[in-house]
Amino acid sequence: MRVGELAHSAGVTPSAIRFYERIGLLPEPARTPAGYRDYDADILGRLAFIQAGQAIGLTLAELGEVIAFREQGTAPCSHVIALIEAHERQISERISELRSLQHELRQLSERARDLDPAACTPASVCHVVPATRSAGRTRTPGRVTG
Repeated sequence: MRVGELAHSAGVTPSAIRFYERIGLLPEPARTPAGYRDYDADILGRLAFIQAGQAIGLTLAELGEVIAFREQGTAPCSHVIALIEAHERQISERISELRSLQHELRQLSERARDLDPAACTPASVCHVVPATRSAGRTRTPGRVTG
């Protein structure tokens, strides 16, 4: 099966397949006499695994680790469980951060209703967004820390 056929069957682009080969997620395929890549149909299972892994938040590097276990003849299930648990912890932390940010935004919104726009100075740009933040909290784009 040529790269275009494989890509179509797997629902990915030919460039994604070539990229997966370059980074070691897919083995180097056989070549036709004309030099075209010639894939076995069983590579579809590997591509489905990669897509499913990405869908649950695993990185390509993590998927490469899992594939390496399999290629060494070891069932990678315990490693996959550890990766999934680590991602779940990260998501839980992020949800907590987002809830804190939501609470802070709600407080700002309530406070803003009582502010007089006439009291807003050019130096502060907009007094709805205070220059000082809650005790020790700082925020970088998309992240709350503190």
